Formats: sequence, structure tokens, C-alpha cells
Amino acid sequence: MQPRVWCGTAAVLALVAVGCGAGGESSGSPAGAAKGAGGEAGFPVEMTDCEGAPTTFTSAPRRIVTSNAAGLELLLRLGAGDKVIGTGFPPGAGALPDGLDARAREVPVLSRTVIPKEKLLGSGADLYVDTFATVNRGGHGMGDKPTDKEFEAAGIKHVHLKSTACAGNAKGPVTDLAAVVDDIKALGAVTGTSEKATELADAMSRKVSAVQKAVGGTPEKDRPTYFLFDYDAGTKQPVAVCNRQIGHAVITLAGARNVFAGCDDTFKQVGWEDVVAADPDWIQLSVRNRGSAAETERAFDEARKWLENNAATSGLKAVKDGRFLRIGAEVTTIAGVRNADTVQRIAATLYPGKVKADR
Repeated sequence: MQPRVWCGTAAVLALVAVGCGAGGESSGSPAGAAKGAGGEAGFPVEMTDCEGAPTTFTSAPRRIVTSNAAGLELLLRLGAGDKVIGTGFPPGAGALPDGLDARAREVPVLSRTVIPKEKLLGSGADLYVDTFATVNRGGHGMGDKPTDKEFEAAGIKHVHLKSTACAGNAKGPVTDLAAVVDDIKALGAVTGTSEKATELADAMSRKVSAVQKAVGGTPEKDRPTYFLFDYDAGTKQPVAVCNRQIGHAVITLAGARNVFAGCDDTFKQVGWEDVVAADPDWIQLSVRNRGSAAETERAFDEARKWLENNAATSGLKAVKDGRFLRIGAEVTTIAGVRNADTVQRIAATLYPGKVKADR
């Protein structure tokens, strides 16, 4: 169940710089956007799934469950957090910024990982916002999910954050954040918060546009090479961020060259010999939030020490020169407003004379 990533249509006209104007290629149809069909409140609204099948909303949902912190954060930012009655994969304490943390922790946790099918169906939700595909392109299952008929019988409408859940079927490399913007605007339309969605999208556009103005014209040969080290995915065999993944778009927009840009997938296990052969200029130490700033910083330290002490990686020029970025996995590889912040953070590190990070 995976759709095409697209850009350059009416749903993202307000975000040209983040979409096609940020270096992406149009690849598909605009079927992924939510679209209003009139009415004072902006309803009905139609939203398509990963295969293009429509779900119609005649009114805003009242009881929402999210599969993980990504959907929860977007709903909180849209001002629809009071409608969220449960989540899986909850954010750790302090993981969310801008006053969202305390509100996120008020949301009931239905599971620390994938929400069990029975609990999800019995949650009383009328909408389930899902960040995951049933089985992603890399073959990693995301639990025993309800079928479409089971969702319907329970009165639950099921929608995806398509930029993450459905990214693997993109026709070509994902080099912009248009699909993330689509998710934001679609959720805004469904929850009756389109004005706030546009505000969030415009802020992302301004941030990414500023980076593109500063570094977008850098010739490919002059762009530093970049490896995202997903420490939590395991060290025995590294997992590469490939060109169908949002993280690849973030790296590209920041003016870097993903060393695994030739991998036509979302994520893929590779060998350390592949990383050594690429010998990246910069390495992102990518870890999941540990629930406290101190524990997360400790995880970053562990990731760095592993690279410095491992015989295969200790000789990499990025390791020898200490060229590391400490940026969390969630804000790089999962859809959200903070993808634009990560673009800026990476660019500010790689091009300190041209880009400044927000304080």
C-alpha cells in the first residue's frame, strides 16, 4: 500500500519553495491531497490512502488515535490535540518542543510500541492516523493491523501520513518536503484546522527557501558527502537512508550528498565496507529520544565512541576529523514540521558562513 510522491499541484501552491521549487521532481498525481468540496465548515473532505482509495469525511473527527508521536505532534501543532484519545509509540518526556511536551503526556498511551489490534478497535476512536505501512518496503512488519472491514465495523476511519507510510513507491528520489506538506494540509482539512496547517506549511517554506537561497546553487561536486548513522538500528550491519526516504530529502535540501543516494528504497541494510568505501565528509549521529536530555546526549556519546573505537570506521575522515552532527532520528526520517528545522541545522553546520541555525 504505497502511493507516489508528488508536488507542484494546487495543494502545495503555497509551498513552491519546499516542493518542486526546492529541487524535487514531479512524479505522479495529486490524489494524496485532502480536498474540500464546499460547505461552510469546509466539508465534505476527501483523503486517499496509499493505493488511491478515497475516505470521505462529512465532519471533523471527534476521537482520534495516532500510531506514534509523529501524528500526535502534528495534531497538537494543528490545534486538534484535544481530540486525541490515545497513541502508540508515545514521545519521551521532553521530546517535543514549543510547549507541546506537557500536552503530549496528557494523551493516554495505548501501547509503547504498535497498538494491539483489539485495543485499537475497542478504543472508541472515529479516526486512526497511521504513520506506518502494514509492511514497509524494507520488509519490516508493523504488527497485526485491523483490516479495512474491521476498521469499518468499528466505526474507525483509517488514514496514513503518506510521506512516511507510503514513501517506498515513489517513482524517483525524494528531494523535497512536498509530501510532508501534503500530510500537514490533509490533516488540517480533515480536522477543520486548515488555516493553522497553512501557517505551519508557510513557516516550513520560509525556512527551507532561505537555506536553498544560501546553498542551493552549490555545484554537486562541491557538496560535502553525508552519512546518517542510525545507531539504534544496530551496529552489526548499518541501515542506510535511501533516496525514497524523507531523510534523503532533508540531507539534499541542506546542500549535502547522501552517500547512499543511489539506493532506490526507503531504508536498506548495507555493509560497513560500503560506508568505508564512501568515506563520508560528515556523519549524523542519529538516535531516538531517550526520554530525557541527559540520556539522549549519552546515546549520542555512545554512537560517537562506537565509530571511534570500531576498527572498520575509526579511519573514516569524518571520524578522524570529528565531523559529527547530533540530530535525532525522529526529526530527520519521520514526517513533521521539524523536518525543515533539520534542513536548517544540517546546512548551518556544513555551511556556517552561509546559514545560521535558529537559537
